[in-house]
Amino acid sequence: MVAVDLNADLGEGYGVWSAGDDDAMLDIVTSANVACGFHAGDPSTLRRVCAAAVQRSVRIGAQVSFPDLAGFGRRHMEIPSNELTDIVLYQLGALDAFAQVAAAEVSYVKPHGALYHAAAIDPRVANAIVSAVIEYDPSMAVLGLPHSHLLDAAQEHGLEPIAEGFADRAYHRDGQLVARSHAEAVLHDPIEVATRAVQMVCEGTVQSVEGAMVNVPIRSLCIHGDTPGAVAIASAVKTALTTADVVIFPFT
Repeated sequence: MVAVDLNADLGEGYGVWSAGDDDAMLDIVTSANVACGFHAGDPSTLRRVCAAAVQRSVRIGAQVSFPDLAGFGRRHMEIPSNELTDIVLYQLGALDAFAQVAAAEVSYVKPHGALYHAAAIDPRVANAIVSAVIEYDPSMAVLGLPHSHLLDAAQEHGLEPIAEGFADRAYHRDGQLVARSHAEAVLHDPIEVATRAVQMVCEGTVQSVEGAMVNVPIRSLCIHGDTPGAVAIASAVKTALTTADVVIFPFT
């Protein structure tokens, strides 16, 4: 039996600004990576998304970030390890408060943007994030790229590492994501994304922008909630996976 979790980055509105259709995406996905306020999200948004996720039995994950609200968390920051651990710990506590109020809990952690990329290739950053998870709740899983330093650090310290793929993002031949500054970084065609999703889940491979086939052994598949047409893309992906007899359920 082939099975996969579907996750999406949600709760990325802030103040009067909205981003994506959280409620529609929550009707499709099985896990929600909720922004914790450092790249997007505010207290009322966190409360709303957590409550809506619980109503749909969607798992809640903390999407932690560098403290970069102005840059949407997509700018790299050099932060000492102990400070970075505290930054992650702060965000975990903020989201978990609203998850607890909604009669749930934060069940996993996924870095966002520049922090995600740094944790994949820099063991110092990876260990700083893992240290925060261990201190807060070692039962939490950690979501990241296959073969990344983040998942290696999680496994080394007894946390559950969950390998993640991106149906709507382009890959390099080394398994890293193509930078968003690249014209081909984000895919928008629902049919193309759905076809890639089935290949990634059923065959464990995806074609890189260089033309090489990349191994992506994944347990969770991400569809970005802030991409234009995200709901249509997510619906196409779910339909294609179901048609391919893939079972969709949360990994936690």
